[in-house]
Amino acid sequence: MVLRPEPGGRTTAERLAAAGLPTLQMPLFETTAIDWTPPSDRYDALLLTSANAVRHAGAGLSALRALPVVAVGNGTAAAAREAGFVVAAVGKGNGAQALALAHQKGWRRILRLAARDRTVLEGVTDLPVYASNPLIPPLSALKAAVDTVALVHSSRAASVFRELLERDAVPVETIRLAAISEAVAAAAGTGWNRIMVAPKPNDAALVEIACTLAIDP
Repeated sequence: MVLRPEPGGRTTAERLAAAGLPTLQMPLFETTAIDWTPPSDRYDALLLTSANAVRHAGAGLSALRALPVVAVGNGTAAAAREAGFVVAAVGKGNGAQALALAHQKGWRRILRLAARDRTVLEGVTDLPVYASNPLIPPLSALKAAVDTVALVHSSRAASVFRELLERDAVPVETIRLAAISEAVAAAAGTGWNRIMVAPKPNDAALVEIACTLAIDP
């Protein structure tokens, strides 16, 4: 069961299909652009912790293309390059680690194009350019989660997923959970049939442990 919003959910589903696993996509959020204005202040670098920021930022990106980009991972870096940015550093899927890379280069005035609801990073100026709005499945839809492996990409999704399972009276002990990070696993809580955390906080690593859970429950 893939809970990730589009277009990332499709990418995850394709990876699972390539591994021979059937998938059920049930995105819990929909990402949409919101109005924003490029800042007048000067910054040393642009931090991107999601490819959605680039996808939804629109024409305002042109005012920021002179800034070097520090991307959270390879997918976000690819989206930034496609939008015409020069990527100076690529992290390993963790926002705090990507910020540390920026600091290693001597950059202190960091601007981040971000979601309206986001994890705060100390010392970063956030500029919201998109929103992740809830997509609430109809009643009893979560019954389909029984005996599945659920892939969870964010702490927010983990919390909402658990709430929806409780709403539909689905016991969490019937579900194996693949979490992209320790923080996401913590947000999901306890009591799952089995839970595994990806060794690296990226989609490819998450799919790998999901395959392990599916093949060796």
